[in-house]
Amino acid sequence: MGAAEDTGHDGAATAAGGALAGLPGVLGVDHVGVAVADLDEALRWYADVLGLVCTHRERNDEQQVDEAMVAAPDAGRGATLVQLLAPTSPTSPIARFLDRSGPGLQQLAVRVVDVEAAAAHLRGRGVRVLSDTPRRGTGGSRVVFAHPKDCGGVLVELVEPVGALP
Repeated sequence: MGAAEDTGHDGAATAAGGALAGLPGVLGVDHVGVAVADLDEALRWYADVLGLVCTHRERNDEQQVDEAMVAAPDAGRGATLVQLLAPTSPTSPIARFLDRSGPGLQQLAVRVVDVEAAAAHLRGRGVRVLSDTPRRGTGGSRVVFAHPKDCGGVLVELVEPVGALP
């Protein structure tokens, strides 16, 4: 039987003995990434069906995607978002994902204080991090990805946002 785990009044899981365990500097879930074939069509669906609004849109040439962030209309800074990702190249990672799996959930992104420290922590736990240095993410954030085979079948993105987010 493993160590006892307690969830305090604030919802934070603590290992027996009270110290927070796991990834250092976690601020929260930043976004979930959804691969889509047509960004405009997806934006219409998320607005018309779910009532979400586009808060940011850009082309990321390094990652070969057109992307948009959508959120609840009254979501504040630091809220969890949905990131819609459409490929700009037939050889991009999102195009390969769509070919293999079709449209749908592609990643879970965790917001961290220091992406390099978080990546080093994962490497120290035997998790394969897919790049040696952070890449440019949405809005100039710094990101790295952890291999889904080491993360319960989920592609995990670590996101260090531009500026301080609570």
